[in-house]
Order: sequence, then C-alpha cells, then structure tokens
Amino acid sequence: MIKYFADEIRKLKEETGKLDFQTVYVFISVAAIVFISLTFASPSFYYDHFEINKLNSRIYWFLTDGSLMFLIPVLSIKLVFRKKLSEFGFTAGDVKFGLLTAGVFYAVMLVIVWIVSASEEFANAYPQGGAALRENLPLLLMYELCILIYMLGWEFLWRGYMLFGLKSKLGYYTIFIQMIPFFILHKGKPDIELFASIFAGIILGIQALRSRSFVYSWLLHFAVMFSIDLISVMRFKLNFYSII
Repeated sequence: MIKYFADEIRKLKEETGKLDFQTVYVFISVAAIVFISLTFASPSFYYDHFEINKLNSRIYWFLTDGSLMFLIPVLSIKLVFRKKLSEFGFTAGDVKFGLLTAGVFYAVMLVIVWIVSASEEFANAYPQGGAALRENLPLLLMYELCILIYMLGWEFLWRGYMLFGLKSKLGYYTIFIQMIPFFILHKGKPDIELFASIFAGIILGIQALRSRSFVYSWLLHFAVMFSIDLISVMRFKLNFYSII
C-alpha cells in the first residue's frame, strides 16, 4: 500500500513538473480574484456590512470590483511574471481593426438593445442603481463613470490577463475558456442578456486576440451598457415600450 501511494505521488510530481508556471498561475489567480469579487465586492456584502441602499451598493460594487479585477492582474504581470502589460493586451494594438470592429459590433448591439428594451421588464431592470438615476442626470453620469471603471477591470481580467496569459500554451482555445466564466458571471441578468453573453464572450475574445488589445472590448462593452441605461431611462420617462 505504501509503495502504491509512493508511486502515485512520484507520478504526480513528474506530471506537475511539466506544467507551465504562467498558465497555472493565471488559472489559480483568476479563481482567487472571482472568489474575492463574489465574497467582498458584491452588493450583498455592502448590504450586510454597511447599509441597504441600492445605488450606493452598486457604486461600491463597480469601484471595488473593478479595481481588484484590474490591480491584481497588473501586479501579477509586473511582479510575478515580470512582463510588459502590452503582452497582455494593454496596448492600442491594431487600431484600425479595433475601432472598425467595435463600431460594427456597437451598431448591431444598439439595434438589439432597442428591440429587447421594448420589454418593460427589461427596461425596468436598468439602470441597476435604481429609480433615483432616472431623475438626476449628473448622478446618472457619475454612475456611468463608475461603470466605466468597472468595465476596465472586467475586460482586462477576461480579454487581457486571462486571454493573453493562456494564449502561449492554449492558442485560440483560450477564447472559449475565458467565455465560460464570463457567461456564468452573468447569472442573475435578464435571460436574453445571459444567453447573449455566450456569443459576446466569443466575439470579444476574437476581437481582442486579432487586435492584440483588450481596449476595444472595454470601450465597446461600456458603450453597450451606457446605451442600455440611457434607452431604459428614456423609455421609462416617455412610457414608450414599442420597437417603432
């Protein structure tokens, strides 16, 4: 029995010795970041430890979560891997391709957002910060700035750190790998948005790899979220829930 387990441990050491450090580190660190995010940077954590305030809980979520999703990967790249941020998509990359695809994708998404927001249930779900944002434009703009910061961390985690961090060993398969947690973390969103996140994750992954930058997926994702909030507010104020 002792010999059996000794052989198994030896085989395990041999196999783990073949693993690429950066690939293993990226997988484990992403899991740790998601754990910290769900445990300490969520609206529910804010409710439990501070106050029951929908708007403030969302601002806390966006700023805290966005910061940790950005800073932990940056520190890992600089201090652990000792590499340049540009190697993980933090660069302008192929500007022409990035801007062109972002523009095309945004135009398509704008049409889709307009159609799905015709559902009163969908429109009432946004902005996520609550009804106060519908009556106060400066507050709404401040709230959207918080989303911009959140999206910086969100997109850098998936379309920067994870995508480019795994590409050297897993190639284009990393597009589908980063899509899975991206999709899962949309749980709780309207069903249409949850389903669409599968294809969004794939498309944004392809765009990031081809443009060699996560910046365009960041700007695109924010533009879509901003449009969802703006259109939802407009529909509520005008009581207009029709496509045309």
